[in-house]
Amino acid sequence: MTLPLVFITGASSGIGQALALRYHRAGYRLALAARRVSEVESWAGACGISPDSYHIYSADVAHPESIVAAGQECIARQGIPDVVIANAGISVGMDTSVREDLDVMARTFATNNTGLAATFHPFVDAMAQRKSGTLVGIGSVAGIRGLPGHGAYCASKAAVISYCESLRGEMRPYGVRVVTISPGYIDTPLTRQNRYSMPFLMQADDFADRAFHTIAAGSSYRVIPWQMGVVAKLLRVLPNALFDRLLAGRPRKRRQNETQ
Repeated sequence: MTLPLVFITGASSGIGQALALRYHRAGYRLALAARRVSEVESWAGACGISPDSYHIYSADVAHPESIVAAGQECIARQGIPDVVIANAGISVGMDTSVREDLDVMARTFATNNTGLAATFHPFVDAMAQRKSGTLVGIGSVAGIRGLPGHGAYCASKAAVISYCESLRGEMRPYGVRVVTISPGYIDTPLTRQNRYSMPFLMQADDFADRAFHTIAAGSSYRVIPWQMGVVAKLLRVLPNALFDRLLAGRPRKRRQNETQ
């Protein structure tokens, strides 16, 4: 009997690695897409993951042909995955008055949005023909309401949520599930650079465990942890004037090359 297969992007650190380890412990074979292949190999060895239970595909999701090729190679080498998790993403602050930050926004969309769709692309028809499979988009609570200084990231994650909702309707007739997971604050190298408070901060392993069960249940949308879901809903219904006053003076996300 062939073990189930999961394809995960952004597997070189943070949430991607935590998800990979959780799926490995559940008995899945791993197809891991990452730019830093050597780091994934070192991590897998340190975790005691047998080399015959995973394969690493060198890919950059910001370049559609790169991640599409990785997905096609995965199908040829390991078969059609049971679960595909488009996890890779970047988060950089921006100031619209700074010309260079327009390039930051373009790079953010290329990675977080076009890269997500390109990740799914090689598997959509194959899963539809098989009439089974799960496509998972990693959004963020930051996609629920725009935060000052986070324009690129918030906009990209709002787009992830809407895109996955659209795709869910498209894939439903074929028996393919689309799951959207919006993390709150997860303790990763990325969030450790934040210079503002992070309520309900969650360890990556705990997040991965809850995400695993959410995906297995086929939930269409879930905020993890649930407390951030409540916070996000409250922020969503706040009148704009009150929301703006609440966030006035809040520290902003670091921009590129910004250290202070």
